[in-house]
Amino acid sequence: MTQILVLHTSARRDGSLSREYTERLVERLRASHADAKVVIRDLGAEPLPHLDETLLGGWMKPAEQQNEAERAAAARAAGLVDELLTSDIVVIGSAMYNFGITSTLKAWLDHVLQAGRTFKYTENGPVGLAGDRKVYVVTARGGRYQGSPLDHQAPYLKTALGFIGIDDVEFVHVEGQAMGEGEAAKGRAEAEESIAQVA
Repeated sequence: MTQILVLHTSARRDGSLSREYTERLVERLRASHADAKVVIRDLGAEPLPHLDETLLGGWMKPAEQQNEAERAAAARAAGLVDELLTSDIVVIGSAMYNFGITSTLKAWLDHVLQAGRTFKYTENGPVGLAGDRKVYVVTARGGRYQGSPLDHQAPYLKTALGFIGIDDVEFVHVEGQAMGEGEAAKGRAEAEESIAQVA
């Protein structure tokens, strides 16, 4: 059975294009994976705590030295890693905020980029352990940033996911949404065409 992990990260519930087009992409994937189990994690509605001393203590202290909060934080992160590693496909809805990803998505990455689970250090440098899965990222953007020096969203996600061994990353961009209705309609049409090409 194929498992699809869906991450919604937009702070908006209504009118969010990253949510809308993420759902369209998931519908397309379900059409080609009839047995798919879809797991939805809404980081916008239920954000994770930011990386803090408690989580670091849960990772770095011996078990007998951890307090209850540190054990709970480590268990939460372990559950998120398990959710990622048991998924064959990951779909990330990523609105662009201030040229980058949402803080909710950054918090998720801070939980799942975990030494010993999704990557390891070797004498030749870090090695990713979370490969063998496909990631789709649906972005929603007010302007047109694809290929621009102002796009700190797609390059960062490629780097972070690549660090844990995920190199098969495909983007669907909904661009130009604050540039007038003509440009916004063009951006939506381009995104629809990208989704239609997804196998």
